[in-house]
Amino acid sequence: MDIVIARQQGRALAASVGFTGSDLTLIATAISELGRNILVHAKHGEIAMSLVHVGAKKGIHIVARDQGPGIADIAQAMRDGYSSVNSLGLGLPGTKRLMDEFEIVSVVGQGTTVTASKWVR
Repeated sequence: MDIVIARQQGRALAASVGFTGSDLTLIATAISELGRNILVHAKHGEIAMSLVHVGAKKGIHIVARDQGPGIADIAQAMRDGYSSVNSLGLGLPGTKRLMDEFEIVSVVGQGTTVTASKWVR
């Protein structure tokens, strides 16, 4: 249920800054994937969203953070088809493709933070 709420709030926030149509769907999908990763791998975490303005650029900034097991090999986790839980292995690399900016910071035993941004075109 929390993922559904985060998805709805993210979509509304993105619409308020000027995103429309398929971009709203891409943002909502990215939020869903990041939330699902938190639930599956860490059980608990948070997703924070904010609007960003850099010069004339406007967008949305999403930070998904957990204190789970962390990712030992980020490069491997970012390969299409890799999964540690028998899924399709498209979550993180797919989310990266949906967004304009994407970064993962992870420490084994301490958790993972994924930061992603999308800019209004």
